[in-house]
Amino acid sequence: MNRFKGKIVVVTGAGSGIGRATALRLAAEEGTVACVDIDESSAQKTVAEIGEAGGNASAYACNVSDPGDVRAAVDAIARDLGAPNVLCNIAGIFRLEHSTEVTLEQWNEILSVNLTGTFLMAQAVLPHLLENGGNIVNCASNSGKQGHPYAAAYCASKGGVVQLTRALAIEYIRRGVRVNAVAPGAANTPMSANVVLLDDADEILMAKYMPLWRMMEPEDVAALFAYAASDEASGMTGAILSIDGGLTA
Repeated sequence: MNRFKGKIVVVTGAGSGIGRATALRLAAEEGTVACVDIDESSAQKTVAEIGEAGGNASAYACNVSDPGDVRAAVDAIARDLGAPNVLCNIAGIFRLEHSTEVTLEQWNEILSVNLTGTFLMAQAVLPHLLENGGNIVNCASNSGKQGHPYAAAYCASKGGVVQLTRALAIEYIRRGVRVNAVAPGAANTPMSANVVLLDDADEILMAKYMPLWRMMEPEDVAALFAYAASDEASGMTGAILSIDGGLTA
């Protein structure tokens, strides 16, 4: 397929996990991909993989929670590659903690990356989309649609992404910009693998994280991002697309 031929695609969190898989998938469909990650070396590795497969990509270091970083990165992308046509907001962080023990610093960090970062990237890319057409696909989560234990900040951040997606979709529905979100469940990613489990976590409550079928692979989720970002989904905006092994069925 070549659904992204001639399109400039921005993928945040492109250094690993779902972001990496999405960057690889959209490049395989002939998109020119801006791989954005706070860890530039990880983004460069994704770019190298894309290049080895015959695709076209460039790496950009960016802390999505920093407005200055975001503006600089988007300006550089527009200068180097051309005006973006697609934004996939995938950068995110996750940790488990008893809500009584979450510090304000920890709360703010998760909200600033997962929610504020999603907004800042959308805000920076939107002028290009409004001028040239295009769409945004955000990474929500099944944690934004149902409660999960020991993850109050993460659930709040992803619930915020769900509503941010709907708000932007309505605001720009008459100006030709679509905004949707993909809501994965547990996925086989470095972020999931590196979660520190609580020694005293309630096993029955923790079962709420477990898919009824199987964990998602990053490539499963990337395929849904590719569909939502493509012209095949031209009639869809404000949608929250679940891919969670039946958790929210």
